Amino acid sequence: MSGLSSSETHLKTLVKAALIEIFQERRDLFQELIAGALEDLTLIKAIDETKAAEAISQYSIFSILEQSESRQH
Repeated sequence: MSGLSSSETHLKTLVKAALIEIFQERRDLFQELIAGALEDLTLIKAIDETKAAEAISQYSIFSILEQSESRQH
């Protein structure tokens, strides 16, 4: 490990061990972390796609919603 002192190397080893222990003992936290990251990526992708999409009027959106609602009743 170039440039790291022995105390820095020891600290790095301890942090790695702590993270591994957390991931092994609390898989639920790790899964939540991954799920949150995936949700964020999906949201970013959706935002990017809407930036490139053609604008739709508010009237058009409400018309579609009203048609959908009338079909359900």
